[in-house]
Amino acid sequence: MIDKRLFDWHKIDTTKNLGKSVFCPKPYDTLLIDSTGSCFACECQAWLPQSVGNIQIKPLEEIMKSPIRKLLQQSIEDGSYRYCNSSQCSWLKSDTLHFTEKPKDTLKNIRLAIDNSCNLRCPSCRTHQIFLNRGPVLRVRFKMIEKILDYIRGTDQHTMVHIGSDGDPFVSLVYRHLMRSVPNNPNVRYTIQTNGLLLKKQYSKMPNVFDNMEALNISIDGATKQTYEKLRLGGSWKVINENLKFVSEVKKFPVHLHMVVQRDNWKEMPAMMQLAERLDFDKVYFNMIQDWGTGMDFSQQQFTHLDEFKTIVEQLDYNYRAKMFTLS
Repeated sequence: MIDKRLFDWHKIDTTKNLGKSVFCPKPYDTLLIDSTGSCFACECQAWLPQSVGNIQIKPLEEIMKSPIRKLLQQSIEDGSYRYCNSSQCSWLKSDTLHFTEKPKDTLKNIRLAIDNSCNLRCPSCRTHQIFLNRGPVLRVRFKMIEKILDYIRGTDQHTMVHIGSDGDPFVSLVYRHLMRSVPNNPNVRYTIQTNGLLLKKQYSKMPNVFDNMEALNISIDGATKQTYEKLRLGGSWKVINENLKFVSEVKKFPVHLHMVVQRDNWKEMPAMMQLAERLDFDKVYFNMIQDWGTGMDFSQQQFTHLDEFKTIVEQLDYNYRAKMFTLS
């Protein structure tokens, strides 16, 4: 049953009709699994906050048949998108949906947001370091990982497993268990979001993940020692560069750099592009800072109106339009 309180809390008007004539594939091919085991038919809970099932209770195959999931799909098919957060969803905001035919109802993307353990405490993300290493919560999450491993072992469907974005996978005991245990199933490929500080140390311990890597995404919010160590609290400029160099030497998959653009680093956007080119990485994603409730003073994050910022973006767009520049 649709929980209207969730939509009210996210300020989503469930009576709206966007009148779309194109299909978003996410409610048909994606499941995001959060730290409680709840599954969502989108790549972000805030964009479509209704749970369609829980992996602690049912296997993924049964959750895919959820009546609530079918109801969410109907809101795509009638063009209303009434359950979608149109003020936050990047696809709706940018008007880049282009599928004109109803997508197949097949699980293609599993997004894991199960554990937010990390060795950093970036001001844009959290107020303190988080590391889960004992207790009943850890045991529950290990059981959820076993459910996901069961699916990976048995599926003959081409599936992408996206690991990370809520913490660092190579720090998390939960994700490390997953990545060290996955079989070499050629139908399953992986993307990882990491801060990159443990890549060299963990690389050889997870061969089935790195041999089937679709893309490695490394978050690095500064292109200089001073800025990096200010914004990536707990990180080391020396260590991140050692790991970036290692990845550049061994890479057999696309590598992308990510930068949360904010007051203290936007002038280093060109230097970030140069760093990526020097390492022969494939793309740089510049993501505008968002308020994640960490207590940051967002009145100090007003810079996109500045002429210098606009000039930098224009120059990047001109120089890298066909290659590797993305700002969102």
